[in-house]
Amino acid sequence: MKQEGKKRIWSDYQKEIADDKFYFVRSCIRQTFFPGSDTTFIRILRDVLGKDIYENPDHTTCTGIGYHTEVVPFPTIQTVVARNFALMREKGYVNYTPSCVTSFGIYTEILETWHHFPQEKEKTREYLRKATGREFEEPDNLAHTSDVLYKFRNEIAAKAKYRLINKHTGKPLKVVDHIGCHYAKMFPSKGVGGAEYPQVLAGLVEAFGGEVIDYPERRHCCGFGFRQYFVQANRGYSISASKKKFESMEPFQPDFIITNCPGCNYFMDRWQYALGEMEGKTYGQNGEGIPVLTYEEVAGLVLGFDPWEMGMQMHQTDVEPLLKKMGVEYDPNQKYKGPNSEDLGVPMSPRFVNEKA
Repeated sequence: MKQEGKKRIWSDYQKEIADDKFYFVRSCIRQTFFPGSDTTFIRILRDVLGKDIYENPDHTTCTGIGYHTEVVPFPTIQTVVARNFALMREKGYVNYTPSCVTSFGIYTEILETWHHFPQEKEKTREYLRKATGREFEEPDNLAHTSDVLYKFRNEIAAKAKYRLINKHTGKPLKVVDHIGCHYAKMFPSKGVGGAEYPQVLAGLVEAFGGEVIDYPERRHCCGFGFRQYFVQANRGYSISASKKKFESMEPFQPDFIITNCPGCNYFMDRWQYALGEMEGKTYGQNGEGIPVLTYEEVAGLVLGFDPWEMGMQMHQTDVEPLLKKMGVEYDPNQKYKGPNSEDLGVPMSPRFVNEKA
């Protein structure tokens, strides 16, 4: 796609993103797989950008996974979301920013439902009042956390210690951006850049000096898809979908993948080791895997955060080849150490995408 065409499409899909005073909501699954990413986001907003960001320990999951697998009924999930909105207002905040793409899609879907079917909103008020005694108001602004980092990408770039440049060649690192399907495929107008060529991660990569790769299966599913994976009999389809993406991007020799969805991050990272163990196949350069990073981790790296403090040793696909290309200063001996330098043990596997473990 020509750059002029991208810019025209991106200009049609811009959104309002708040400047300050964010009510932050964690992802329920990413805290297990990539525990440092949410903390890194808070650190960047609060310590680097000087923003007011509040996290309420009483907030709950949006129950989106249960909803999309038809376990949680729509009236129930509306009431759960209304409770989280009520907690935000009780703390004096109006700008809601969830870190999960599925949650962002859920909140968007419910707000659109209430806009077009106000009777649903009134029923939800009644359910919440009976269940908790609480009242709620809609957020003034709803933006995914990747939207927020995109908004402040130039401020972050201005404070960066590193750039997405290969220190050995001086050339921009080649980056695959992967957008979670619940970010803008359901409601293209709610995502920066729309659904087909979303700008939100591409804008971050370019601001930090990298080059975004356009490849045939760029919009193809990561392989998660709730029914693909949660129904055990469908898991062959899940890993084959991921394999199709890796084979499509492989000829372009990407240096890393950036995602804005916890599920996409998990599956594109883990399925590489599964494919390595199953077929002895890797898709990166020099027989290595392709590191898969969250947008917070990418922003944290360029700002000079310690990769192990951000929890990047939790990745199944080794990130050290990328750290070396960027020239990031890090201590390999601290990779598997806990906060008090206690030895956490070295993983015995996988063999193919984490040879240095």
